[in-house]
Amino acid sequence: MAVKIRLARIGSHKKPFYRIVAASGEKAVQKKFIEILGTYNPSSNTGSQFNIDKDKFDKWISLGAKPSDTVMSLVKKQGK
Repeated sequence: MAVKIRLARIGSHKKPFYRIVAASGEKAVQKKFIEILGTYNPSSNTGSQFNIDKDKFDKWISLGAKPSDTVMSLVKKQGK
């Protein structure tokens, strides 16, 4: 079972809001996930807001989870 760290959309129409989740690679994006690692709000009034629990993220990376390209670019932009 390959674990991926990816975005799961929970926002409404034209108001996107995402959770950063650790999920099984075989499951669809909207299905069950293992753990919530953070949030991403691209349409915030003060610019995009990205929050991630660094300890949880590092734990999953050490266990072999592969982050998606989008999550990896967000993490690099924040400098974590």
